[in-house]
Amino acid sequence: MGHSEGAGPELTAEIAAKVEAFVREVVVPYEKDPRRDHHDCPSEELVAELKDKARAAGVLTPHILADGRHLTQRETAVVLRASGLSPLGPLAVNTAAPDEGNMYLLGKVGSPAIKERFLKPLVEGRGRSAFFMTEPAAENGAGSDPSMMLTTCRLDGNHWVVNGKKAFITGADGAKMGIVMAKSDDGACMFLVDLPDPAIRIEHVPNTIDSSMPGGHAVVTIDNLRVPADQMLGQSGEGFRYAQVRLAPARLSHCMRWLGACIRANEIATDYANRRMAFGKTLIDHEGVGFMLADNLIDLKQSELIIDWCAGVLDAGEAGGAESSMAKVAVSEALMRVADRCVQVMGGSGVTGDTIVEQVFREIRAFRIYDGPTEVHKWSLAKKIKRDWRAAHEQH
Repeated sequence: MGHSEGAGPELTAEIAAKVEAFVREVVVPYEKDPRRDHHDCPSEELVAELKDKARAAGVLTPHILADGRHLTQRETAVVLRASGLSPLGPLAVNTAAPDEGNMYLLGKVGSPAIKERFLKPLVEGRGRSAFFMTEPAAENGAGSDPSMMLTTCRLDGNHWVVNGKKAFITGADGAKMGIVMAKSDDGACMFLVDLPDPAIRIEHVPNTIDSSMPGGHAVVTIDNLRVPADQMLGQSGEGFRYAQVRLAPARLSHCMRWLGACIRANEIATDYANRRMAFGKTLIDHEGVGFMLADNLIDLKQSELIIDWCAGVLDAGEAGGAESSMAKVAVSEALMRVADRCVQVMGGSGVTGDTIVEQVFREIRAFRIYDGPTEVHKWSLAKKIKRDWRAAHEQH
């Protein structure tokens, strides 16, 4: 992102404060809104209403400035954390996955025509997007290992023809545009497509443990999808390189948003522990409970710091693959502990839908898997450790 970008500390603090006030005052009351689909995800109508309110409050897409500049990753962290204070917050202010990652990618590598046609409506919050990469396990398609890609594309005149199956495509149902990954003779390719398209059929939207993402996580069949050649992102065979451009920042932005959600869950659990009496004193005065909340404070602070550290690496222009793997593991595991303790501190209340604590627990459990399970990141880090060791010993 270079150092020329960004808003500077004062403007960033101002943006984040506006986002936080909006989420706490306007969005939080919507958490009880019954407008949900059959997978318990927020309905399109609910999301549109929240976006309208964000637009009116001047906090829509707050991580991209009016002149099109992105905040730096360190600045983005402060703003996205504020947006995450409610599970509905990122949807309301347009910082949610996969849109935020797609905006970042198109802003980085999209041609002027692609930016005008596909990026502009996303930034303006006029439609959701989806990222079509993962494929069904039953057919041995690409999951955490994108080199297993089975979806194909071939050039036919001035169009590419795409065929394959995709799985766990977040938000595909109801999206207005998509980024589709497929494999040509040259290697991986990325295409921008308008949705819905009759050649992209949603076969099934499974019920999943999480419920914060509209449209759920669909299984999709792509049957002779014809895409004009100028809707390819970059050149044929460059798809993996672009996936990497998107990957580290998107991984990190998940950490930022869910940190916000766990800060809020911890506030709720803390409030409960300071009010609830048991065995002659408030829960907070029982060491077992007090220590859990102390551990939460430590895990939340460590998460904040490792996000900031990794963001700094990305801002310095480095790819940040290993650093974002470390951050994803550290933050997702720490936030799982935080969410789990919040449920435990609240006892029976913690497992009901009366507060967002139970939902945050479910969302974080899913977060430990998407954007690469913990084990894949550790395996990747172990390979780097071996490479670095070998390089050091070959010099001697």
